[in-house]
Amino acid sequence: MTNFNDINEILDFAIQAEQGAVNLYTGLAEKAKINDMKQVFLEFAKEEMGHKARLLKIKEEGIIDLPNEKVNDLKISDYTGDVVPRDDMDYQETLILAMSQEKAAFKLYSKLAERSPNQQFKNLFLSLAQEEAKHKLRFELEYDEYVLREN
Repeated sequence: MTNFNDINEILDFAIQAEQGAVNLYTGLAEKAKINDMKQVFLEFAKEEMGHKARLLKIKEEGIIDLPNEKVNDLKISDYTGDVVPRDDMDYQETLILAMSQEKAAFKLYSKLAERSPNQQFKNLFLSLAQEEAKHKLRFELEYDEYVLREN
């Protein structure tokens, strides 16, 4: 992971990561063949835009304490292979990619929390990590319902 000199560099890094997630989910929505999943991806893109906006506001105005809650982890993504994004992905591959993305985002925010210079920033990143964990859980539940039960 990149070494950061100050909190602004950490926030800039996190803002870029959120924009990457927005781009991923928007792209997945455009390619989704199932309308319900298209809507889910658009919702996630919107949530990621909200995370980015929150980070931009914090960078401009200062710290906002956020609640930190524990989210269950089904660990389904621990047992799936890697999927490279491509235009002809099926539903299962799309869910695996999304779970992987959310897991990576969770790890990113957890590491940023470890490297935060004060407790307020640590709490912020832990809260964002839990938001990503919620997204991952949602994809895991979808995977469990529509992929594992069909096999």
